[in-house]
Amino acid sequence: MADRPVPEDHLAGYAEILAAACATGRRLTRDELEALRGQGERAAEVGIGLRALVRAHLTAARSVAAGLAPSAAEHVLDAVEQAVDAFAEGHERAQRQAVRQEEAARREFVDDLLYGRSDLGRLAERAERFGLLLSHAHTVAAAEGTEPFDDGSPLTRRVESSLVARFGDRHILLTTKDDRLICIAPADQSDVLTFFAKQAYAAADGVRVAIGRAQPGAGGVVHSYEEALNALDLAHRMGLEDPVLHAADLLVYPVLTRDRQAMADLVRSVLGPLRQARGGAQPLLDTLTVYFDTGCVAAEAARQLSLSVRAMTYRLDRIRRLTGADPGDPVHRYTLQTAVIGARLLDWPAQEL
Repeated sequence: MADRPVPEDHLAGYAEILAAACATGRRLTRDELEALRGQGERAAEVGIGLRALVRAHLTAARSVAAGLAPSAAEHVLDAVEQAVDAFAEGHERAQRQAVRQEEAARREFVDDLLYGRSDLGRLAERAERFGLLLSHAHTVAAAEGTEPFDDGSPLTRRVESSLVARFGDRHILLTTKDDRLICIAPADQSDVLTFFAKQAYAAADGVRVAIGRAQPGAGGVVHSYEEALNALDLAHRMGLEDPVLHAADLLVYPVLTRDRQAMADLVRSVLGPLRQARGGAQPLLDTLTVYFDTGCVAAEAARQLSLSVRAMTYRLDRIRRLTGADPGDPVHRYTLQTAVIGARLLDWPAQEL
């Protein structure tokens, strides 16, 4: 707060309280202390800094002491100590309340922004208070890990401090939502989200970051945020291991599942026969997953599955005989790989289709 002069009304009654206490050497009464706390609160609310307030009270105390008898003056220091403690407590109480109100307003704004609630015009006005210009395009990144990201947690403060030190005021909003750390930045400042991703990943083990696409307007923030969340969900279902995911690189997956029923029919039709294998469909489905992930290199797939090349070849042949589709045939390969992706997206065979 600014160090500004303290108006006389913020010292009203203070000299009388000191004089009355010093006259007998008594402690300040409960009512006197509460009155001083109230003065401290009101001073904080109008922007008077604590330093200026203390200085004004000490100046007033010197004037009071000068007019007291020596026997009473020796009690001034004790009375001033109690008084300063009281109005400082009130001043700090008002500041804490202001912080809580600011945090509540910020949380309400973030909820409205990320859920697309509230009138867009009003939302844009509120956004400027928190450093966002919603007339511009924005990109949203979401980080999640084994430990939750909370407002004020060490993980959150660490990432926030790094962003502020690197970029200062660049119309960036860092917040938390549902145990995730969210960063909203102007779309033309991709370096912000790249840096955010690196800092979040380095903040704790097991952190993964997803970045949505740049989208215009207040509605675009919601869209980009949802893309980031969908990318995180997709990473879980598909077993993607990249620590940083870009929604733009994963667009094929929503396309494949847009018609869920058609994808379920494909999985049942193509991969359903794998259920007849000893041990069920999962081992052979895992074999196909690794085989396709390694670019259909049987030796590398065998190594990753801790199998011999002969065992790998046997499994691929077993898949061909059960499904009627040869993983090594380019024509069959596309159908099989699409079905495998569908199975991972739909959590088959764990979930019935």
